[in-house]
Amino acid sequence: MGQRGRLMTETIAAAPAIDAAAAGVTSRDSRRQPSSAAGRRSRRGGAAVLGLTPFAFYVVVFLAIPTLVAVGSGFLDENGRFTWSNITGLAEPAIAGSFFGAFWLSAVTAIVGAIAGAALCFAMLQSRPGGVTRSLVDSASSVLAQFGGVMLAFAFIATIGAQGLVTVLLRNQFHINIYENGVWLYTVPGLILPYLYFQIPLMVITFLPALESLRPQWLEATATLGGSRWTYWTRVGGPILLPSFLGSLLLLFANAFSSYATAAALVGQANNIVSLQIRQALISETVLGRANLAGSMALGMLVVMIVVMLGYSALVRRTARWQR
Repeated sequence: MGQRGRLMTETIAAAPAIDAAAAGVTSRDSRRQPSSAAGRRSRRGGAAVLGLTPFAFYVVVFLAIPTLVAVGSGFLDENGRFTWSNITGLAEPAIAGSFFGAFWLSAVTAIVGAIAGAALCFAMLQSRPGGVTRSLVDSASSVLAQFGGVMLAFAFIATIGAQGLVTVLLRNQFHINIYENGVWLYTVPGLILPYLYFQIPLMVITFLPALESLRPQWLEATATLGGSRWTYWTRVGGPILLPSFLGSLLLLFANAFSSYATAAALVGQANNIVSLQIRQALISETVLGRANLAGSMALGMLVVMIVVMLGYSALVRRTARWQR
């Protein structure tokens, strides 16, 4: 019994030392684990930065530098000296009119495209998600939203141009002349129809996710409280969708305002919108010494685009909480 008692006494006496040693090992492990976790996070961060390098290079070389060069040229004269004359030149009637024309065209196509696209989105809610109809509309919208430029201009010329397929068919078979009062397709108002060709699909892409984020429980709760469907859309669904609709409207405006190739291919030598006015200042052989004026017009377009995109970002942030 005495020997067993001494063994128990020694074991109890050694227990604090064992606990201290274990605590030391645990402490060293806990110190080692954060450092290893920090190392892993650092390696992942380095890999992410390395993966973004090609995109960052593309943005800097093909977007940031050309933008700075173009905008900076608006503050220089033809001899490379600083001047304000190009900026004050924005007040010239022709240039101010081109900005007004671009605003008018962009606003009309944005409003019409937003309304038509929203109506199509509401119609799509009746289709089954993942079904043939929904997949077909989603795929077509993704393709048509990017279908612009010279290809789109050629498609409209070949279809409803002065000698287009539909134009000749209507004239010969039904005695309907769509150009009886002038060839409207080759004017700035005639750009509305081609622009809507890519504006409406873009609205579907941007607005349909917001519409799908409306929860059926909100309609059920409104009905439970005695509200009608009109009450739901005016008090619940409408206010939730309004920022998203306005954000999509601003995006459509920016898309139309920055478009160039379709207008250049259809309108030709007319310079009633600012993008074509910039081209005229750069390549004109009759009006020389005004190339730097294109830089000031590019600055004006950049200011408009920044304001529009800031408004779009603010509206997107406001609607993001309803789409989670």
